[in-house]
Amino acid sequence: MEEQADAIASLKGIARIEGRTRGKSGWYATYLWAFAGWQLVLVPVVLLWHGPTGTLVGTVGNAAVVVGLSLFATRQPVVPRGHGRRHLRVVGTWAVAYVTSLLLGYSVFRDATAFAAVAALACALPAAAAARREARSA
Repeated sequence: MEEQADAIASLKGIARIEGRTRGKSGWYATYLWAFAGWQLVLVPVVLLWHGPTGTLVGTVGNAAVVVGLSLFATRQPVVPRGHGRRHLRVVGTWAVAYVTSLLLGYSVFRDATAFAAVAALACALPAAAAARREARSA
């Protein structure tokens, strides 16, 4: 009889831990939405604001956002299964879009506001798509 009570208590404890874990697993979607939103600011600043002031603002702003998002991520109690692979895929896709945007923006579409807007959306898209997928699965 005592073994049954111990088993029931253990199962209740496991259910409580699982519930807390599922409730806290949506942080990655928030992280990705913040990153996507930052792209809508960063890409136009980098493509349209030339000179040392633009470089300084873009670099300092980007460093602050990356540090803030990194601190946010490290303070989360739950890391989703397969997080490393998913994150590398998102960042890799973003990096391709970002480098392509910079190359085209500096060589072909210099000072083109319309291109900067489209490039910002293209750079935000990988994180936004992953955030939407993450929010649905959480």
